[in-house]
Formats: sequence, structure tokens, C-alpha cells
Amino acid sequence: MVALFLVVLIDLIGFGIIIPLLPFYGEHFHAEPDTVALLMASYSFTQFLSAPLWGGLSDRIGRRPVLLMSLAGATVSYIWLGMADSLWMLFAARSLGGAMAGNIAAAFAYVADVTPPEGRAKGMGLIGAAFGLGFMSGPAIGGILAGPDPASANFHLPAFAAAGLSIAALLAAVFFLRESLAPEARTGASAHAIRGYWDNVSEVLRNRALNVAILLTFLATFTFAGMEATFAMWSERQLGWGPQQNGYLFAFIGALSALIQGTLIGPLTRRFGEGAMIVQGAVALALGSLAIPLCTSLFPLLAAMTVLAYGFSVITPSLNSLISFRADQGSQGAVFGATRAASTFARAVGPAWAGFLFAGLGRHWPFVGGAVVMGFVTVISLRLLRPKPRAGP
Repeated sequence: MVALFLVVLIDLIGFGIIIPLLPFYGEHFHAEPDTVALLMASYSFTQFLSAPLWGGLSDRIGRRPVLLMSLAGATVSYIWLGMADSLWMLFAARSLGGAMAGNIAAAFAYVADVTPPEGRAKGMGLIGAAFGLGFMSGPAIGGILAGPDPASANFHLPAFAAAGLSIAALLAAVFFLRESLAPEARTGASAHAIRGYWDNVSEVLRNRALNVAILLTFLATFTFAGMEATFAMWSERQLGWGPQQNGYLFAFIGALSALIQGTLIGPLTRRFGEGAMIVQGAVALALGSLAIPLCTSLFPLLAAMTVLAYGFSVITPSLNSLISFRADQGSQGAVFGATRAASTFARAVGPAWAGFLFAGLGRHWPFVGGAVVMGFVTVISLRLLRPKPRAGP
């Protein structure tokens, strides 16, 4: 688990470097807000297409080869991003990066392989903590490398730094990461990945419990991704911020996420159960999203972001833990591939939806819309998950 944590952490730092940079990079090539949102969504759209294939492939050939291939592909995409001299190259580089992003589905399946049921939520929280630390340090590094002024930002250096970190993660995986899936547990490396994709879809459609959990994963990610894609443009217009200030704020969110998922999610889940934590996260996401448009200075914004970060930090590992319990042991990779497809599709349509709201109705509407969606998630969670406290300490 330590080796996996380090691999995911290094890779997510590289991914986080790009977050405060990309909206301004798109505007540098005269993209409108809705086009910038589509640029943010392009990575997730191609990841949506590829994630079930990567997840199913990891059930067939093992987790480690999938992690290695995806990290190599990420390196190429970051180099291309750093060399981009037009808007279409930005779209192409990000699309390639998304298509090669099979590492997260494999990482979640790796956790399911090596953790006992009673430690599953804690294991998922550990990977979530790697996400949080990556989003804490990555955006800060990207913002510093790009600079505070959008008009004179360095758009190339952060992308090359991300490429270097992906190379480091690849080397760490090569030398330190062991395979977690025993040969006898694999589902036949000769099976075609396309057939595996449709097997995943069929399994989800037949399993109502998985349907509900994956739907909630989609909606929570949809809301957070919409905020993520439009926040830099909102802060530029509302507060006059550039890449550096946005990088620091996303670093703050990442620090909170790492703290919550690394230390609190295990004890909270044991005390209240996954269902209650999902409800709690949905309410916090709704309140945080609704508060953002009311902020006109730093400290109220930090308070709103604290609530938002808490919500996303508890709902995500709780849903992943719930999904792992509701999936058969022999199809963990396939189901997490399908789950990852749902969340990456949300990261594609969420930014697009938020971008069109931003361009059509005004800069505050993506956050208001996100609050409405999370209110709907709260209702579904209360009605269908029926959260109950767990027995024991």
C-alpha cells in the first residue's frame, strides 16, 4: 500500500499542476468560457471511454502492467501539452492524456485486492489522501511556475514539470510496486477488452445496488468538476485572481482533503457507516457550492471552500467503499472501471454544463446549479441508502 500511495501521489501532483493553468491557457488562445469548459472536459471524456477497458484489462493481466502503461501515456501527453502552440493542440494533448489515464481504476482495484473488508474504507481513504496531497502541492507548484498574471503566464514550464513527475511515478512503479492480483484470480488475459467493457455494463445494469451507488458517484463528481472547471474564470472576474492565486486556493482544498481522507474517514465510517457519510457529504457539497457566489473576499471564500472540500472528501471514499462491498470479488477491477467511467463521464459533462451556465446565465450559476444537484443527491441517499450506525467501537 505504501508503494501504491507514493505512485498515485506523484502522478496526482503532476495532474494537479495543470489545474490552475488550463483555463488561462485556453483563454490565451482566445477561447470563450464555454470552450474553456469543454477543454477542461476533453480529458475526462476520453478517460470515460477508456476507463472500463483499463479496469477490465487489469482483471486479466494484473494491476501493475496497467499502471505502467497509463503512466507512460501520461508522460507523452504532458510533453505535448507543453509544446502546444494552438487551441487544437491543447484539446489533442488533453484528450490523449485522458485516454491513457487507466491508473486510478487500477489503483482502486489494487486497494480492494490487498485490504480486508473491515479496512476497505480506510484503504480507499488512503488513496483519497494521495489525491488530496496531489491537489494540495500540484496546483501550488503549477501556480508558482505559471505566475500570478494571466497576461504573462508561463504555460509551458508547468506542463513539462508534470511530465517529469509522471516519469518519476513510472520509475517508482517499475522498481517498488508489486503485483496485487494473483494469477489464479485473473479472468483470462485472452478475453478481448471490448467484450469486457460490455460485460461491465451488463453487470451494473443487473445490480440495482451498484446502480444507485454509481449514480451518486456520477452526480457528486459532476458537481465538483463543474466547480473546478469554472472557478478560475469566476475568481478572475470576481476577485481579479490569476493562476498563482488559484493554485494556492486549490492547494488549500487539497490539504483539507488529505487531512480528512487520511485521518478522519476511517473512524467516521466505522462510527456512522457509509450511507450516513454519503448523506453528510452531499449536504456539505450543496452548502459549499451555494456559498461561493456570496463571497467577495478571501476569508469567506476559504470558509465556503472548507465546507465544499469536506463534502467531497467524505462522499467519494464512502461511495467507493460501498461499491467495493456490493461488487463480486472476481470483478472488482471491472466494476471499478465502470465506476471510474461514470465519474470521468461526470468530469466531462459537468464542466461542459457549468461552462454553458457560466457563458449563458452568468458566473455564479454553475455553483447554484451544483447546489441543486447535490440537494437531489441528498434526497436519493436518504431514501435509498437508509444510513444506519455501525455496531461496535
